[in-house]
Amino acid sequence: MICGLPGAGKSTLAKRMESERNAIRFCPDEWIEPILANPLDVQERDRLRDPIENLQWELAQTYLQKGLTVILENGFWAEEERSLYAMGALELGAKIELYYLQISDDLQRMRIESRNQNLVSPTFVMTFDEICHGRSVFQPPSVGELAFYDAWEVIVQG
Repeated sequence: MICGLPGAGKSTLAKRMESERNAIRFCPDEWIEPILANPLDVQERDRLRDPIENLQWELAQTYLQKGLTVILENGFWAEEERSLYAMGALELGAKIELYYLQISDDLQRMRIESRNQNLVSPTFVMTFDEICHGRSVFQPPSVGELAFYDAWEVIVQG
């Protein structure tokens, strides 16, 4: 599981791990963008997130049952969400790893601004207010939580 705020480098890490581990990678944004009728419809984009993540999790569980490696780059902003996925994977006999990408306010803002300017579609353009809101609701994993996982790493950036 890849955990972190927008701009922290989740997709970059997940793609690298996908290649190195010959894994199956699920990124909700990559499924939402092509089915969104209007790339500027933020309400529909946000409404689609849970159903897409649920579909990806159903597929992921099928692959985990077959002993395959799955990478979920949902962001996992809440401890409750991380625990729910971890327990589901454990029930299937899978090992669970959590990678938390920690990013400073300044670096995150800089990366988001750069990404906003280079996006082909405006679907995931982020405003300063959205960045601030994300930071206010994000629950970083605690040391106690990290100890639960078979493997974990905190990757500090900026």
